[in-house]
Amino acid sequence: MGGNEDCCGSKATMISSEEALKIVLRVAQRLPPVTMPLNEALGKVLAEDIRAPDPLPPYPASIKDGYAVVASDGPGEYPVITESRAGNDGVGVIVNPGTVAYVTTGGPIPDGADAVVQVEDTEQVKDTAVEGKRVKILKHTSKGVDIRPVGCDIEKDAIVLKSGERIGASEIGLLATAGVTMVKVYCAPTIGVLSTGDELVEPTTQCLNRGQIRDSNRAMILAAAMQQHCKVIDLGIARDDEGQLEKILDNTFSAGINILLTSGGVSMGDKDFVKPLLEKKGTLYFSKVCMKPGKPLIFAEINLKPAENTMVNKILAFGLPGNPVSCLVCFHLFVVPAIRYLSGWANPHLSRVQARLLQPVKTDRIRSEFHRAIIRWKANDGFGNPGFVAESTGHQMSSRLLSMKSANALLELPATGSVISAGSSVSAIVISDFGSTDDGNSVSSPILASTLQGNKPKEVTTDGSQDAEPRVAVLTVSDTVASGAGPDRSGPRAVTVVNSSSERLGGARVVVTDVVSDDVEKIKDVLRRWSDVDKMDLILTLGGTGFTPRDVTPEATKELIERETPGLLYVMMQESLKVTPFAMLSRSAAGIRGSTLIINMPGNPNAVGECMEALLPALKHALKQIKGDKREKHPQHVPHAQAAPADTWEHSYKIASGGDAEPACACSH
Repeated sequence: MGGNEDCCGSKATMISSEEALKIVLRVAQRLPPVTMPLNEALGKVLAEDIRAPDPLPPYPASIKDGYAVVASDGPGEYPVITESRAGNDGVGVIVNPGTVAYVTTGGPIPDGADAVVQVEDTEQVKDTAVEGKRVKILKHTSKGVDIRPVGCDIEKDAIVLKSGERIGASEIGLLATAGVTMVKVYCAPTIGVLSTGDELVEPTTQCLNRGQIRDSNRAMILAAAMQQHCKVIDLGIARDDEGQLEKILDNTFSAGINILLTSGGVSMGDKDFVKPLLEKKGTLYFSKVCMKPGKPLIFAEINLKPAENTMVNKILAFGLPGNPVSCLVCFHLFVVPAIRYLSGWANPHLSRVQARLLQPVKTDRIRSEFHRAIIRWKANDGFGNPGFVAESTGHQMSSRLLSMKSANALLELPATGSVISAGSSVSAIVISDFGSTDDGNSVSSPILASTLQGNKPKEVTTDGSQDAEPRVAVLTVSDTVASGAGPDRSGPRAVTVVNSSSERLGGARVVVTDVVSDDVEKIKDVLRRWSDVDKMDLILTLGGTGFTPRDVTPEATKELIERETPGLLYVMMQESLKVTPFAMLSRSAAGIRGSTLIINMPGNPNAVGECMEALLPALKHALKQIKGDKREKHPQHVPHAQAAPADTWEHSYKIASGGDAEPACACSH
């Protein structure tokens, strides 16, 4: 019920969408912080600053495998008096002039030593029973070379994370580094979802009687709330009976929810009871918004007595319209900012970008309109500039849920009653991840994919020359996404990581994406076309690498690749194991087909980002070598006297973790 959207001449007070959102955020109150284990804090917002209890590294540490020396000794043959390995501090041993100590990457520097000479700049001398182990130092060095000072990465008591920051995988790592096992965070609210209407039946109903429809709003809003990481309570369907609805609401108010979402029963019908009941139970702030779709939107505040609920003293109640599109649009525009505010976000507002229309759009004469659209980043927006373009999803009737399918933005169109011409720039509210295909028919048409990071890709060179910027393709493998039963989260995340790291990848960027079901032949068809026909430089597959019977991505990949690249899989495994022990269950494959590198990645969006970050230091080099660039040699160790500053090294080493590739900090030299 509640689909009627009468004109603005109604007796009821109507407010603008901007004013409505201001009221919602003014009434909303941030939930009290709670303390929880670190492994449960992913996605939450920090409620306190986190300081480092210790410096990192906590001791002077070696950047290389080599020998800790007294720099002023210079080249020569010296006795090796001890060994200092990561995890073994060599307590009590002092390196005096004329002696050296063997050290491994990340190992503590023994007292007395002030530099490290890498193994490659030394020569082993045969051990003797009398003199013991000796080594010949071949190169001059200087004080401080290849040593990470105490606190080089993080100083003691430095703020490593600030209150208000959202906790992702890297933040989890920082908290673990700081020894934080319990963290104070803001939690997402608990949301109750209720549908109203005599015409509604459960989606499981096979045969509809005359006048019945399946309840789509409840399933849709429950899913939308879960996408916002909220706890949800399914309150079912309430009939158009005032007594029954009031009883359900009374029971719901004592169930510990923070937000109540109803759909239907908010318009002008004689059985639309939601508004009078919310007004009876609490404070009604507005019941009509001058917008299209979604005019009959109700917002109320329910204040509870302490005796009724000791955990929750206020409930935000939204009476969403019954028409499916109106329902979901209002959820995005008003409920999502409320959820974010309660969850501790510093800025709860949805992101906006400017986009050029691909076709003319007629505006409403009276109400501002939120037009469903698909926005993409294009190298040429039609005016010779890179930018976002917007394509309408078609007929915008508020009962037509198909107009929301694939929409990732709502175009903000003013109430002028005129036609906005194609090519005009309009404001677009981003409501989901960006899609990246140029059209729905060709998976191989070169297109641009970007995000709100603000990266503006350069034109792609497609002549196959060795200096051409590498082209990347992203394939999401998922029955759920392919069938339309769920959103693609991993694909947009991979696009973001690649495009935001374009410079580190030699100008590489994503030019095509696609989604296929967990089917070996379908996966092979796309991989074969992208490798053999479109000549992609890098293909990333996402998902289908686990133990379930439908996880067949590695099987499809192994049938096509000609040369395996196990080192890439090893690096990804090592990185993922830092986050979860379940990483060992991955069956990913990676290898080369022709001049294309194919890498299977996990289906989890965070894992995609972690694995890509781990591979970035070597991928640029790998892609050049695959194309036969003889100029691209394996990196050689540079003698210390000729060494560049640390911030120019592309192949330095991460010390604390035992040698994983990572830029060394400048203070280590």
